Amino acid sequence: MNALTLTKIKNHFPDNSLKDVKVSMQNELQQLKGTIKTGSQIAIAVGSRGIDNLFPVVQEVVIFIQQQGGNPFIVPAMGSHGGATAEGQAEILASYGITENALGVPVVSSMETVEMPASASHRIFMDKNAFHADGIILINKIKPHTDFHATYESGLVKMAVIGLGKERGAEAIHHHGVYGLTQLIPESAKVIFSTNKIAAGVALIENAFDKTMMVKVLHGHEIMNQEPALLAIAKTNRPAFPIDQIDVLIIDRMGKNISGVGIDTNIIGRLKIYGQPEPVRPAIKSIIVTDITEESHGNATGIGLADIITRRLFDKIDFEITYKNISTGSVLEGGKIPFIAENDIDAFNLALRNCGSPIPGKERIIRIKDTLHLDELYVSDAILNEVIDKKEIEIVEREVPVFNDRHTFQPF
Repeated sequence: MNALTLTKIKNHFPDNSLKDVKVSMQNELQQLKGTIKTGSQIAIAVGSRGIDNLFPVVQEVVIFIQQQGGNPFIVPAMGSHGGATAEGQAEILASYGITENALGVPVVSSMETVEMPASASHRIFMDKNAFHADGIILINKIKPHTDFHATYESGLVKMAVIGLGKERGAEAIHHHGVYGLTQLIPESAKVIFSTNKIAAGVALIENAFDKTMMVKVLHGHEIMNQEPALLAIAKTNRPAFPIDQIDVLIIDRMGKNISGVGIDTNIIGRLKIYGQPEPVRPAIKSIIVTDITEESHGNATGIGLADIITRRLFDKIDFEITYKNISTGSVLEGGKIPFIAENDIDAFNLALRNCGSPIPGKERIIRIKDTLHLDELYVSDAILNEVIDKKEIEIVEREVPVFNDRHTFQPF
């Protein structure tokens, strides 16, 4: 099996990236002109997701507030991420360049919350510092969620409820499972937005290249009405594999900066959540994940979506941080440890055996950097023969050995 070669191809998705995100932000922020009072304290809520152009977007919001006479400060809005500690959440923001030194405004990280009026079925919480500010501006990417599909998925509405809710707010929703995500998030959001504490939201949409394709500034009272349409745009611009039937998928890295569950479930066609139907496509027999990003800080939430991982990845897992995130979300499948292979070759050979040992030359193999980047991938001959005539497919390099002379997968 080790003599098998793959072909590197490019999958040319439409490139509709914004040419100048700073200018786009400056233009959009004009909608908020006159809404920020001189001397007002404005909390800018920033999450833990990996977002293209996050720093310049946050910077433009800071500059705009200051130009309007307001006093901005940053608050982490990421539920229980960062080990559910103030230090851990500040560290995640710092990994994206969001620091007081870089932006010239305070980063106020705390797990303290204020409980808000709620229904009889659940409790609603908000970051204490944001709650006592004169206004809050949310900044988040709008995208399909990895655990459920509903009117509101990943975006500003969820950030208002779970992100700003810190650990207590996240637990209050996740305690109810999928029902909490699909039904209680909108219910809670209505309570939160009715207080008029959310002054505005900056919605970001990325294309199939993981690049910013749209920025949209919304007044707080517009968010719940307009986010569903933005989610529809995000769904139509997400990447996908060029085929649906795959024997072995090799993923070079997973991570919290790549997806909320480390590996985008919408890409791999696996949810593993009780009560939620599994996607029909793509159908993948074996999934190997070989490493985790530094930006994840050892948070391996979603590792259970893989069938095989390497010892290299396993040794980087911070179980305290991972289990805190998993237990808050109440989806234990995401924390189950797959088969641990000592090296890449063992992982690969085991993955093939798990497919019933396909006939040599008929193996259906794809290798990707991560689930955010599907524009460049390695494919086996069986898959290449099916996609070679598609106009969006370009051959980059043929007959690339699967392994290098150190017996690990070739550098991407």
